[in-house]
Amino acid sequence: MSITGPGSITAASVTAQNNMMTQLNTLGQELASGQAAQTYSDLQSQAGLTLALNAQLSAIGGYSNTAATVGTTLSVAQSVLAQLGGSSTAVQQAINGGGTFTLNNNGQTNTQAAAATQLDNILSLLNTQVGNNYIFSGSGPNQPSVVSAAEILNGNGAQAGLTQVISEREQADLGVSGLGRLSVGTIGSTVTLDQDGSPFGFQLTGVNSSLTGATATGPSGSPPSISVALASNPNAGDSIKFQLTLPDGSAQTISLQATTNSPPGANQFTIGGLPSDTATNLQTALTAAIANLSQTALPAASAIAAANNFFGANPPQRVNGSPPDTSSGLVNGTAANTVFWYTGENGSTPARQTATAQVGPAMTIDYGMRANEQAIANLVANVAVLAATTYSASDPIAQANYQALSQKVAANLDGQPGTQRISGIEADLANAQTTVSNAGTLNTQTQTTLQNMMQGIDGVNQNQIGEEILTLQNSLSASMSVTARLAQLSLVNYLAPVTG
Repeated sequence: MSITGPGSITAASVTAQNNMMTQLNTLGQELASGQAAQTYSDLQSQAGLTLALNAQLSAIGGYSNTAATVGTTLSVAQSVLAQLGGSSTAVQQAINGGGTFTLNNNGQTNTQAAAATQLDNILSLLNTQVGNNYIFSGSGPNQPSVVSAAEILNGNGAQAGLTQVISEREQADLGVSGLGRLSVGTIGSTVTLDQDGSPFGFQLTGVNSSLTGATATGPSGSPPSISVALASNPNAGDSIKFQLTLPDGSAQTISLQATTNSPPGANQFTIGGLPSDTATNLQTALTAAIANLSQTALPAASAIAAANNFFGANPPQRVNGSPPDTSSGLVNGTAANTVFWYTGENGSTPARQTATAQVGPAMTIDYGMRANEQAIANLVANVAVLAATTYSASDPIAQANYQALSQKVAANLDGQPGTQRISGIEADLANAQTTVSNAGTLNTQTQTTLQNMMQGIDGVNQNQIGEEILTLQNSLSASMSVTARLAQLSLVNYLAPVTG
């Protein structure tokens, strides 16, 4: 007969309890993690699929983070563009509001002072950062996009600013004679109008005559010339028109009418006794008309042309040579002698393509921007030219000069047909925002699908796990209670009492 003592029973109970504790720990981990397997090896044949699904989930998470970052950048950019549009509107309204022509101590009107304030605001907006990135610097987001308004207008040491560039261009456009590089002459009864062949001043584009007995030809030759040959005297009321192009590309027409009055009225010439006398009178009237345009329309167009060359060219263009009034062309400014207003990346890649992001497994967007894009450069140029010019209260044609310039600025701020507008940049970014939004929705759906697949492979039923834990806890408690009682027993408990 063999007797199993309490010691061996207790040892077996302890082993069973250890096993139950191990099961409890495993179930506790599964309940906490929601996963049945704690290592890939526990998944056996499903390990490879699980690895692939986890990789996809990680990629989707990365796309979602990228989309969120890009979405923030796009929202900030849209806000900046809206404010730039507001600055343009504010300057236009100030110009169109008119008011008296009153100059402050700086030789500027209130509208010009307001333009200077708007220029500061515009340049500040163009240096907007998202995080540490300048969003209008193309593919060089670590570089500021633009320099300060003071540097742009006034220069920086040896570097010429816009004010100096405008002054040089006006001298070049007026020329030595002050007639916009044109010369008027007569040979007998023929009047000639000649260009000097430079890109400055007025450019001859046509002539249209209704003068009886006259033959008008040109412009032709190099440099271009127009001639008006009077075979006989014209009749009173006959007219002739000369078409010119100004430095900013705008058109101007000089229209002169024949009259018997002497002296003639404005934009008229007196019919003389002989065709040669009439030719001399036509020469005088044409010279006066050109001189008038040279003092009013030409300076405004010259300032606009200078601003376009300063802001719209890369590198900026300046009058070549000194003195400017004898210059025959433009030359590239250098970093040593001219302020470069845009300081971001300036390569040949289209602006939008300077920043790209993959926001989904098959979705990539372009969302780069440069401060020197045509629409933005046009805004800066026209606000800056208004802020850069000054006038003298003692100048009798100062008001006419200012009105000519301000009207050009107001028209230019609307943008020319066929050119980029700020609204076009906004539309590009709106399309990118739509793509980001669609990508976010698709990423969320894909993420949910992948998580459900993972749950099917490695997931646990938490209610079932909870029941198993409760059962094990009860069993463990009962086993430990029995083991404790057995541990208190000895051989004495099994022997019969001794009787005397």
